[in-house]
Amino acid sequence: MKFKEFDFSPSIMEGLDSMGFEECTPVQELAMPVIWEGKDLIACAQTGTGKTAAYLLPVLNRISLKKNAGINTLIIAPTRELVLQIDQQIEGFSYFCGATSVAVYGGGEGAAFDQQKAALIQGADIIVATPGRLLSHINLKYSDFSTIKHLILDEADRMLDMGFYDDIMRIVRELPVDRQTLMFSATMPSKIRKLAEGILRNPESVNIAISKPAENIVQAAYMVYENQKVALVKSLLKGKTDYKSVLIFTSRKINVNGLVRDLRRMGFKADGMLSDLEQKEREEVMLRFKNRETQILVATDIVSRGIDIDNIDLVMNYDVPRDPEDYVHRIGRTARAQNSGVAITLISDLDQHNFKKIEDLIERDIMKIPLPADFGEAPIYNPSSAQRFGRRPVGKPNNTQRSGTPTKKKLFIHRDRGTHQGHQPE
Repeated sequence: MKFKEFDFSPSIMEGLDSMGFEECTPVQELAMPVIWEGKDLIACAQTGTGKTAAYLLPVLNRISLKKNAGINTLIIAPTRELVLQIDQQIEGFSYFCGATSVAVYGGGEGAAFDQQKAALIQGADIIVATPGRLLSHINLKYSDFSTIKHLILDEADRMLDMGFYDDIMRIVRELPVDRQTLMFSATMPSKIRKLAEGILRNPESVNIAISKPAENIVQAAYMVYENQKVALVKSLLKGKTDYKSVLIFTSRKINVNGLVRDLRRMGFKADGMLSDLEQKEREEVMLRFKNRETQILVATDIVSRGIDIDNIDLVMNYDVPRDPEDYVHRIGRTARAQNSGVAITLISDLDQHNFKKIEDLIERDIMKIPLPADFGEAPIYNPSSAQRFGRRPVGKPNNTQRSGTPTKKKLFIHRDRGTHQGHQPE
């Protein structure tokens, strides 16, 4: 289905044309008619499917046709990075219709807080906020939400995982009852349905099954003991000049700074991204990475969902993510916008069961590459034994392959130059 088949205002269509948007993604095709009709919606769709445009376009269309005083729409998202990304999307889509938006998040300077306060008092068409910072403003008793027509919760599952349930319910109590509420979530556990029952009225449901990683992501893994990981990262990256942009995910904050120091000693331009950074520092780190001033970004899962940067050549999982769907989110940072990419995962002897859950989710066995011979022994991939006994038998590097999995003689793998369907920015 094409965007021109919807009855968008000329100013919205002009914005879509300027951004090169023609074909709707599945979530856009299913969700936009529901939103257009004014119904509440609960949609299950992962990042990278175009869900942000699915809810922004109908809302912006209404604003372009009839602008009211005060705040029209409140969007709540779990992280500063996602809030900023949504705000940037609004700027692009609304360029020709003149809708105003303000991002409300913590960690900024005093001037940013004052700007947020002014928007909450005087009104902006759209407020995009993290729950914690929005509550800080609400507690100061000057926010005016009486004109709100739309409440949108983006990545609702992540917000609940981060402990924001009570905050969300407190915010909802400040809003008009007569509003349209839209909830988007990558997963649909019972706690999400409980939240939906509390704030949505007779919602329609849209469920886009979690997509598998793009076909042109070359996926591979190494079996490795924890104390071999740093040396393996160095070995994989040393002398590799065809990877201009590398994103390394680690589940533990303690690993970020150490890896950055090691990479810088090797001569790489590397930065770290973790929640301990001040907001201004985080924005500067992301800008350097986006502009390719930084070649390697080492990050926690803080950026696994809130980043929209094309041309990332390599994603490396220094740790196996605990949630299999986080693996899909992580490696989905590469092979975007018709590019190809590589995803490498380091599987420690204690992480095999979690990695098997990933393979079950994406319905494929991921190739296990032997360690270089000079690394010595490595764990054998045997997740059924790992689950039962908690410790792996030790084998030689050439025995680390799963039965039936081809062995690669070269240490690293080259990127597949194939193409796939283009990614449409959220």
